[in-house]
Amino acid sequence: MSDNFRNDDESRLAANPTASNWERETLEKLVFATIKERRAARRWSIFFRLAFLTVLIVGLWTYLGLSFGSDDENLGRHTALIEINGEIEAEGSGSADNVIPSLNKAFSDAGSAAVVLRIDSPGGSPVQAGIIVDEIRRLKKGYPDKPLYVVVDEICASGGYYIAAAADKIYVNKASIVGSVGVLMDSFGFTGTMEKLGVERRLMTAGANKGFLDPFSPQSEKHREHAQEMLNEIHQQFISVVRAGRGARLKETPETFSGLYWTGAKAVDMGLADGFGTVDTVARDIVKAEDIVDYTAHEGLPERVLKKFGASVGSGAVKAMSHTVLPQLK
Repeated sequence: MSDNFRNDDESRLAANPTASNWERETLEKLVFATIKERRAARRWSIFFRLAFLTVLIVGLWTYLGLSFGSDDENLGRHTALIEINGEIEAEGSGSADNVIPSLNKAFSDAGSAAVVLRIDSPGGSPVQAGIIVDEIRRLKKGYPDKPLYVVVDEICASGGYYIAAAADKIYVNKASIVGSVGVLMDSFGFTGTMEKLGVERRLMTAGANKGFLDPFSPQSEKHREHAQEMLNEIHQQFISVVRAGRGARLKETPETFSGLYWTGAKAVDMGLADGFGTVDTVARDIVKAEDIVDYTAHEGLPERVLKKFGASVGSGAVKAMSHTVLPQLK
């Protein structure tokens, strides 16, 4: 039967060659259309992959804090901005390692007309604050025609104000929190709780005062007096920085260096600040250079990962080896 069908088809095609050509052309068109469609789909697939890769590279480049421009690019006359957010400590935007390179870059740039330090900090380490203040003083001597202004956002207290006091002028918001010129050292004592629980503290030291401020041992009068002497000494250093920076503008009262803090409006009345303003108003009205260039050192992803890893490892070692309580400007 199949032979009969084949013979019929051959007879039909032989009798009508036009139909045979039409079928062949239709088949060729379908094949070429399919090939063309697949090529187009492949091109679009490649395009979207390249586009995604480009966006990913640009995103990573930006996230890591890299730059497409040259460091020597001429920025023109502008106001240099550096931000300190959070506590003044060995890590983060308030550390001397972050702030000082930014200060040097901002002061040394020929296009920067002035440097604005925007501070939003409750305080922190007197060591970090002192290092930053010393560098500000050095740079002000090296660039006497380039003023340094501080603009306070929410809060500028203790270690934050320690740094701010070195500026030529301080601008605040009326509701900002300013001041807290004092030093503290805080810890806990668990001796009473341990006695109630029947826990015995077995502390062994080499050195009569090595257990200084151990929270699980009774505090001796000698250790308390020694700690107070240290706090008083650091407090006097703080007071000296404020007096030197504010000069005759400071209207001292018995409360000025008591550790209290005030609103921005009250701080202006007391001479702790000079007026009201924001980064934009200072750049526009005081510096007369509306273009603002951010010199803040922003950490990239690798630095954050390494620091986080180092902090997690180091904190365990510190807890195991030491219970030292450090003075804080808070």
